Formats: sequence, C-alpha cells, structure tokens
Amino acid sequence: MKLRVLFVDDEPNVLQGLRRMLRPQRDEWDMDFSSSGAAALAAMRESPYDVIVCDMRMPGMDGAQVLAAVRDQFPGTTRIILSGQSDDESVMRTVGPAHQFLSKPCDPSALRDAIARAQSLRRLLRSDNLLSLVGRIDVLPPLPRIYTELVEVLQSPGSSAKEVAYVVSKDVGMAAKILQLVNSAFFGLPRRVTNMTMAVSYLGNETIRALVLTASVFSQLGRRRMEWFPMEALWNHCILVGAVASRVCTIHQADRPLVDDAMLAGSLHDVGRLVLAVADSAAYKEAMALAAKEQLSAGDAEARVLGATHAEAGAYLMGLWGLPDPVVEAVAYHHRPAEGGPPSWSPLAVVHVADVVAHEAVPPPDRCRPGVLDQKYVAPLGVLETWHCLIEEFRGLVEGDTR
Repeated sequence: MKLRVLFVDDEPNVLQGLRRMLRPQRDEWDMDFSSSGAAALAAMRESPYDVIVCDMRMPGMDGAQVLAAVRDQFPGTTRIILSGQSDDESVMRTVGPAHQFLSKPCDPSALRDAIARAQSLRRLLRSDNLLSLVGRIDVLPPLPRIYTELVEVLQSPGSSAKEVAYVVSKDVGMAAKILQLVNSAFFGLPRRVTNMTMAVSYLGNETIRALVLTASVFSQLGRRRMEWFPMEALWNHCILVGAVASRVCTIHQADRPLVDDAMLAGSLHDVGRLVLAVADSAAYKEAMALAAKEQLSAGDAEARVLGATHAEAGAYLMGLWGLPDPVVEAVAYHHRPAEGGPPSWSPLAVVHVADVVAHEAVPPPDRCRPGVLDQKYVAPLGVLETWHCLIEEFRGLVEGDTR
C-alpha cells in the first residue's frame, strides 16, 4: 500500500515546486496538496494521511497550529514542519506539534529520508514485544508538568533568564540538583554559579531544558524502591553523555537546532534502562547478571531476557511525550546508528559518539560490555580524527571533578 502524504503551503509556487520535485515518488506515495491549514484539516477528516508536511508561516492557521490540531485529531500521522524560518522562536513553537523540523530549501533526498526514517521509527515503537513490556508498568510517567511550563515560557516572545529560572526554582530539589550539575567540571563555567538565573544565563535555555527533563524523569521513575539498581551511576552517565554531545557539536560547528536536540537526546539516551527496571525488576536483574557473566552489552542482554532493549523502551517514552523525532531516533538507535539510516550529521550520530566517549572516560559500573563505535558509520562525518581527544578531555574532567 502506498504511503499517503499531504503537503500544506499557502504559496502556490511552492506547492507547484513540490509537485515537480517529488514526481519520482508517485510509485511509492499518494500525494495531495493543500493551500491552507483549514483545507488540510478538512482533507484529513475525509481520509487520514500517514504523513503531513506543513509550512510554518501561513495566514490564518500557521504550521504549529495546524500540526497541533493534527496531533490531537490524528495522533498516528507523522508531522513535519518544512520552513524557511530557523530562528529559535520558530523551532520552539513546534516542540510537541512537530515530529521533525526541516529547513527550506530542502532537496528531495533529504525529504524522502526524513519521511522514511519517521515511518521506520514508528514501526519500531509499535513492535509487539515492546508494547507488551511497557504494558507491565502500572502508569508510564506523563510529560513532567515543570517541563511543560518551561516550554510555554520559552515559547513566549522575549522570555528572560529570570522567568525561566523562576519556573525551575518552583521545585527546590530540582533547582538544587541542577545547580550542583552546573558547577561540575563537565560544563567548564568560568565561575561558581550560585543561583538559577546565573545558571540560565551561562548555559542557555536549551541546556536548562534538557537538564530539567532528565532530572524530572529520573525523579518520577526513581520513586520505586530498587536499591539494587545503579541509579546514581546511570544519572551521571546520562548527564556526561549530554555534555559530551554538546562538546562534539561545538567542535564540528553544528547549527543550533542540532546542538539542542543532541544535548536533550544525550541526557535522556539511557532512561529506558530505568523504564525496563520498573517494568520487570526480576527480569532486569536477570538481564544484568547475564550481561556481567557473558560480557554482553546491556542491550544484547535485555533483548535476550526481556525481548526489547533500553534504547527502544526509552524511545517509546520519548515518543509518548511527543518529543521531536530526531531526539526519539537518537535514543532508539544510539547503539546501532546504521539502522537509523545513512550517515548524516544528526543527533543520532552525535549521541552515538558521545555515548562511546563517555563509557571510555568512565567505564560502566555494572560490568556490562560498553558500546562500540561504529567506525564505518561515523567515518564520513570526520569524527574519527577527534574522538580519542574527546576521551582524554572528558577523562581528565571526570578525574578532576572527583578529587
């Protein structure tokens, strides 16, 4: 069956250009074109689509509003923004409504790849084994309220560091944890940070957003009494991977949306281990014992015992929360990047590298075999020339932070 794709743009010339550009896809896609958000929603009510690709700036309903309506009325539809606007405010307004944000001009191969990856990711997250496993959890944690409030503030025009700090500081424990992190060697700030407004000013809104979401999910899932689970070590590893991901992006001069998504995905990449431990503690203990005994990776042991991996479980939760596809994809495939598609500078590639660097800098405490760098995948990206230096840099930071 062909994939049904709906394109939405108020400019007739753009729609005509899309028709011409994507003509070779006619054997694989059934494509329709709408000139307004209202017309697009009417078309979807008549016959839902698998994918909607929408412009951001349109009169009446803009792209974020259209995709928010699609999210609510047709949650199974993949939602992509295709826009000439790449400023922080435009990107932030699509957090939640959009699975992916693509910039104009976008060549046909990039658009085809984005749609193919989105559909592949949805198939992965709907596997019977994974759905059965997460179904054992009494209640999967909802998207944390404090994170929702923070995104609302960030989406407001002209929001200040003081306003962002006020939201975070509502949770005293959260604020204390983030200040502790901010003052660690990982972030290399020039002076000690003593309040949340300073933290936001130094690190930026998106880094604070990543730290808040990571701290929230650890807090929610960590309420279960599991003394056997290496909670602190997992937390430290996730934060370290987020910091390494940010550094990788800086070295390779990545654009702002990539930096933000990579930092968020890196900080959340192993949350699935906590999800699996909560879902079936006995089975997860068995998986970790098997990994230690046979020197397996955590993912291989989890797949053998539970039928799903922490990468898939974490991605499922991120998808449930409506996080952007590049973040979900990076979490899902961070050990097997080639399964996410051809090599490209993406959060997936960055988090894969960052995870290996972090494990080389601080070996796993549970005697699992650490992940291995997929050199064939990262070679075209120019990473091999820098990753050994990254290991030494962060090993030195970790050692300095523990003295």
